[in-house]
Amino acid sequence: MNVSRPALLLAGLLLAGAAQAQAPAAADKLHPWQAAPPRLTAEAYFTNLKDGDRIETPYLLKFGLSGGWGLAPIAQPGRAKSGHHHLLVNRDLPLNFKQALPFNEQYIHFGKGQMETALTLEPGTYTLRMLLADQKHLPHFVYSKPATITVTKKNPTDPKTLSVKGLVLGLDGPVTKTPFRVQFHASALNVAHEAQKIPETGHFRLTVTPANGKTGAAVLDFREGQTEVWLAPPAGSYSLKLELLDNLEPARPMVDAVSASVRVE
Repeated sequence: MNVSRPALLLAGLLLAGAAQAQAPAAADKLHPWQAAPPRLTAEAYFTNLKDGDRIETPYLLKFGLSGGWGLAPIAQPGRAKSGHHHLLVNRDLPLNFKQALPFNEQYIHFGKGQMETALTLEPGTYTLRMLLADQKHLPHFVYSKPATITVTKKNPTDPKTLSVKGLVLGLDGPVTKTPFRVQFHASALNVAHEAQKIPETGHFRLTVTPANGKTGAAVLDFREGQTEVWLAPPAGSYSLKLELLDNLEPARPMVDAVSASVRVE
């Protein structure tokens, strides 16, 4: 059967359109000021605790996540490179990463997308470690180094009073060189992928505005639950604004934004 050239062209266009409709949405392109993390491996880590620290409890312990990985609560499936935090207390990494993590006082789960917890440990020495796992609590190879700490005293403070809704924008200092890391933290709030559409969760947005006004601001949306970014903008002074946007209403901030300034040399 002979088919005319116009008919063949129309069929090709229809097939291409169908393929495009079925293809997954392309990932957000990186802004030119975004830089690849200098370390090739991802890790979960403590942002305010290190090996050898001596603390009093209750203590508000905060978590970070690197390598482009993001937080995804267990209420809905997350995409690749996502999971939820676990705190291991006096436990080594599991020998079998194909076995779900147990639920007990030594394996503390943060399946809602939390970035912090109030430690209420009694005085003594403890080894703590962070571990990321998926929706089924199967561990990823994303974890922290162990931190051996000493609790010197337990105070009568109510642990619930330590966590107050708010954001923290973390920088190594007001003057830096590229690439430099910007860390995001949400207290008493849960972080998730926007696509999960989980009520009472949000995702971070960072706006980087040059002080010289010669170029426009960079608006970076972290829709897949990421909690840090590495930046490499041109030398100069910048203001940074961090927001947590509601995953059901992305135009609505869940809490007041926070700001910081940095000079890049």
